[in-house]
Amino acid sequence: MDTLIREAFDPYAGERVDVGVRDGVIAFVRPSAGGSGDASREAGETVDARGWLLIPGLTETHIHLDKAFLASRLPRAASDVKDAIAMTAALKSGYTVADIAERSGRALDRAARFGVTRMRAHVEIDPVLGLTGWEAALALREARAGEIDLQLVAFPQEGIHQAPGTAALLEEAARRGADAVGGVPYNDKDAMAHLEYVFRLAASAGLPVDLHLDFSDDPEQLAILDVIALTERYGMQGRVAVGHLTSLGSVPPDRARLIAAGIAAAGISVFALPATDLYLNGRGDAYRHRRGLTAVGILLEEGANVCVGTNNLRNAFTPFGTGDPLDMALLLAQTAYLGSEADAMRLLGMCTGRAAEALGVSDPGIRPGAPANMLLVRADGVQDLIYDRPRERVLWRKGKRVAETSLCSQIFRPLNG
Repeated sequence: MDTLIREAFDPYAGERVDVGVRDGVIAFVRPSAGGSGDASREAGETVDARGWLLIPGLTETHIHLDKAFLASRLPRAASDVKDAIAMTAALKSGYTVADIAERSGRALDRAARFGVTRMRAHVEIDPVLGLTGWEAALALREARAGEIDLQLVAFPQEGIHQAPGTAALLEEAARRGADAVGGVPYNDKDAMAHLEYVFRLAASAGLPVDLHLDFSDDPEQLAILDVIALTERYGMQGRVAVGHLTSLGSVPPDRARLIAAGIAAAGISVFALPATDLYLNGRGDAYRHRRGLTAVGILLEEGANVCVGTNNLRNAFTPFGTGDPLDMALLLAQTAYLGSEADAMRLLGMCTGRAAEALGVSDPGIRPGAPANMLLVRADGVQDLIYDRPRERVLWRKGKRVAETSLCSQIFRPLNG
């Protein structure tokens, strides 16, 4: 036995367990008996996990590594989504492979410390950047393969038809290792033509689709209806994801429920991106500002796979953020009325098992025979995990310890007398 983790709390089983790891795979999971036994004597490393929660490594569903940590280069804060897009586009001519790699690397270091073992990153491709960002992302994926499974989405942020030459670049990226084809129909001159192209390319390349969609609080901006139809037409049920979808949150409940049912039936996953959505939406309201989130509760009630993502770190779209998926889980809990213990379990799934499913990955979790991608967090239960997001964490990737954060906290009080 390479590693034995003793008396960790398994929130799914609701009990303390001992977990043995051999050759990068979980060899056994069994209720803790209180004693170490033969397994402890045989293990190369024994970890006393009393007071710790054991969960699968976290999944980051949606992030832009190539736009991370640009805030210091901006002249001011963005006023809305279009302004954030324009301000970021103005910086692109100064990007280099080394610059993108350095900023992306900082974000990946944060992810490792927080316990992320799987991530989907949108990589911008357009005539200004060409494949500069793509080259940087491919190199990072290879260099960090021991730490993280990094999926790359070929993403046309500046549009396809309004940015001639982008289509050829996307097709090149699809041939050169893309894990999904992205799209952003609200930033192109013909939204439907944009979506048609994305689905055609994805189908021909055998890739899933991951879209930025309906990022507004306009209840009439509902490209999701076209996406549902295209998903069915191309037979891509279970292989399409949409981020933002915030317009749905402004749609009257009865109609929103019908749309949510269609999303669920088509197997489309929805990524709520609360840090960005809350920050940029609702700005046109003079009072009673809308939160600017997607209709999380209705989507869940209708059976859609809803997950949560970071989206951006310290840039025009989101001038704050840590890169911890659990921070996003708490933010969604606070703003989507998810406050029960059952909700906390649901939120955990949004950045573990349900998130992996949305990325097309089978995640067996903490089970015998599964890869030992495990995260220990100092917490007593799942609500403490979500509400406190404890920073004390230990991460294993395929059985190898790859990151650890420890803290020392003391309270000094005067002695009596």
